[in-house]
Amino acid sequence: MKKSYLSVLMATVLTVSMLTGCGSKNENVSADANADALARIQQKGKITVAMEGTWAPWTYHDENDKLVGFDVEVAQQIADKLGVEAEFVQMDFDSVLIGIQAAKYDCAMSGITVTPDREKNMLFTDPYYNAAQVIVVAEGSPITGKADLAGKVASVQTGTTAESGCQDEGIEVQAFAANADAKAALTTGKVDAWVVDNLTAMQMVEEGDGLVILEEKMTEEPYAFAFAMGSEDLVAAINEALAELIADGTVQSIIDKYIKAD
Repeated sequence: MKKSYLSVLMATVLTVSMLTGCGSKNENVSADANADALARIQQKGKITVAMEGTWAPWTYHDENDKLVGFDVEVAQQIADKLGVEAEFVQMDFDSVLIGIQAAKYDCAMSGITVTPDREKNMLFTDPYYNAAQVIVVAEGSPITGKADLAGKVASVQTGTTAESGCQDEGIEVQAFAANADAKAALTTGKVDAWVVDNLTAMQMVEEGDGLVILEEKMTEEPYAFAFAMGSEDLVAAINEALAELIADGTVQSIIDKYIKAD
């Protein structure tokens, strides 16, 4: 990610208004049931955060099997601001979204894209990162852009905008619970391409296996933290904490730790 991209990230967090949903098309928990969400987490002394756990650099395990990542450290800093403990609960990505809609968790932080459909079923903080879904192919592949995926099969992670974006384009997909499996489907020749978050692609392509990232992106999209409907007070408090962490340089230091400038 280039330095100019970091500038866009910081400006976005400071200037974009809080994105909120309106109504629900699913049988979600009533918004009234989540009123006073901030008071409840302060009373119990912890905020439960749903995460996927295998999506570097957002949430993943290091060589000592410790949960680390950009979202993990930001969540911990926000919890400190709120005066509570951060409790991380790990699951498949699609279960993260289902769980937050059902109000099983206080917050979801796992590289979650803000989309109009998701805004109908959950609340979001200000965006904290402008992401992109990219196309990864094997070296020498005849696929050089999005148009070349017509009639091909792409691997994706289940429940992500990579999956829905490909489907919207009429591209056949094979969905996997983890991106490691989606990558393996490409390296073993089971699919023609792999569509994934740009930073995840950069890190996993560096592992070798003869893969390249195409210049043309599938999508560009904002990432934010997600909450159950009715949690406006908690969203507002986290937006305030996030703004403070940006202003004092904490977020930038976490960016520098997990996200390469190039």
